[in-house]
Amino acid sequence: MFVVFLRFSSKQSQAAPHMEGHKTWLQQGFDDGVFVLSGSLQARQGGALLAHNTSREALEERVRRDPFVIEGVVSAEITEFLPARADVRLQFLLEPT
Repeated sequence: MFVVFLRFSSKQSQAAPHMEGHKTWLQQGFDDGVFVLSGSLQARQGGALLAHNTSREALEERVRRDPFVIEGVVSAEITEFLPARADVRLQFLLEPT
């Protein structure tokens, strides 16, 4: 499982023209069953994603295709972790893929 932080760069003001492409990229990640949660980092710092059901290499390639990453609007940081416990509602995240 991975947490992806997309932190705004000094080009944050250039995000608007790429927003629709970014939203399409996000939706594709959900449609593919890779992204399970996304949202904004507080104080307009960027965004974060929870990803599973993928390898690090495949996720890195997916993140490189985000229009915000391509245009340098955000920098991406991928952190892998191994979940050990989950609320019953999130048990599916513990199942092997």
